Amino acid sequence: MKNLMKISVLGLLVVFLFTSCAKQPTQQINDAKAAIDAVVNAGGNVYAKDELKKLNDDYSAAMDEVNAQAKKLFKKYGKAKEMLAKVKTDAEGVAQLIPARKEEAKNDAVNALDEAKAAYDAAKALLDKAPKGKGTKADIEAMKSDLAGLEAQLAEVQTSIDNEDYFGARDKAVSIKEKADAISEQVKAAIEKVKGKK
Repeated sequence: MKNLMKISVLGLLVVFLFTSCAKQPTQQINDAKAAIDAVVNAGGNVYAKDELKKLNDDYSAAMDEVNAQAKKLFKKYGKAKEMLAKVKTDAEGVAQLIPARKEEAKNDAVNALDEAKAAYDAAKALLDKAPKGKGTKADIEAMKSDLAGLEAQLAEVQTSIDNEDYFGARDKAVSIKEKADAISEQVKAAIEKVKGKK
């Protein structure tokens, strides 16, 4: 009877040990997911796209390991826990990179806007000096119309910066600068052409 009692207690102890070791790492899963969500909320889908993709891939791999262990009779979640802990640590590291990248993108957008404004102002000043004659009137009017369109786009760039769409703002500003520079070149060519006739 005593032996049967000892075996029963020992059996219960073994079952308890296996079940306590076999619990899914729910806390680690939640922590890793929360860390990835923090990256997304900080703007990771804009400022850390590659890193965010890797975090999601690593998280999926860790969850595959959790699910694989869940199907086994004797579950060992040690590797899954390590993988999830790494995802959490990596995500925290990526989240710390984002503010600096955001600031850099903002500075790039502001600088591009300043360059676009300078190009616009230069084109406008040149257009005021453009030779006015019978053959150039239509061209000058077309260029004035183009400049008016660029002026409206400059305001859109500022709005994009205010809305923290720094990459979109920079791209628009670069495009405006190119168009303003093209107008300046056209005006310079017209001035040279008139000088050549004199």
